[in-house]
Amino acid sequence: MASGLFALLDDIATLMDDMAVMSKVAAKKTAGILGDDLAVNAEKASGFVSDRELPVLWAIAKGSLLNKIIILPFAFLLSAFMPKAVTIILILGGLYLAFEAAEKIYEFFVPHAHDKLPELTDDLTAEQLLAMEKKKIKSAILTDFILSVEIVIIALGSVVDSPIVSQILIVSIIALLATVGVYGIVALIVRMDEFGYRLIALNEQNDSFSDKLGRILVKALPVIIKSMGVIGTIALITVSGGIFVHHIDFLHHLLPSFPGIVREVLAGLALGFVVFLVVSLVKKLRKTKKG
Repeated sequence: MASGLFALLDDIATLMDDMAVMSKVAAKKTAGILGDDLAVNAEKASGFVSDRELPVLWAIAKGSLLNKIIILPFAFLLSAFMPKAVTIILILGGLYLAFEAAEKIYEFFVPHAHDKLPELTDDLTAEQLLAMEKKKIKSAILTDFILSVEIVIIALGSVVDSPIVSQILIVSIIALLATVGVYGIVALIVRMDEFGYRLIALNEQNDSFSDKLGRILVKALPVIIKSMGVIGTIALITVSGGIFVHHIDFLHHLLPSFPGIVREVLAGLALGFVVFLVVSLVKKLRKTKKG
């Protein structure tokens, strides 16, 4: 009886150890897209009135959690009954990531005007501010939905050969950590300048340590958000390129003498700009027809 109990405990320990290893692998593979998710959400959550930043972020976080609750069952059903579909969706998600990176690179070198929501100002009424806030929240939740699909599919793709129970547990953990981790860090980032202003106002001295630290935090916020955008773009290229190299046989055997990271970057950039050119061409044709 005792030996049977110890055997059961040993099996449980082995299973937990395997799950820990697989969770680590899944987390590593989704780390790149999480960087982009973090950069995007930090940008989306900024630009609100100071006392509305955290409520808005909480609303977006709840929407993100709902997104994952919707996505996860469909992902697990596909994995159980159509595992090849996971790979196809993974590649399609990779194409979207590569396109997004190519678009950001193009816009950096060839900047052009975008349709933007008006800035939140004191000239707007309370109803207008609320309407604009809701519109930005909806936009952020929609963007989060796309990123959540990518996170779930990438995580699922890393454990697709595991038993379905392990897949459910591991991918659910990754999805939950993604939501809590990303929005927790975003909350700290968007409140960084507010904390800096409070440090500056902490005493009446003009050049105290708190003043210096406060000014650093205030000045650092836009730099951090911009830097995260650059890091996120690099992550998009490497993550998408990794998907292509590991799941497209032709690319997997192409340029075998090149280091893996170089092959992934080249694949991400090449396919990203191909998709970008196709999308741009389709947009131009639509405009021509409407004109």
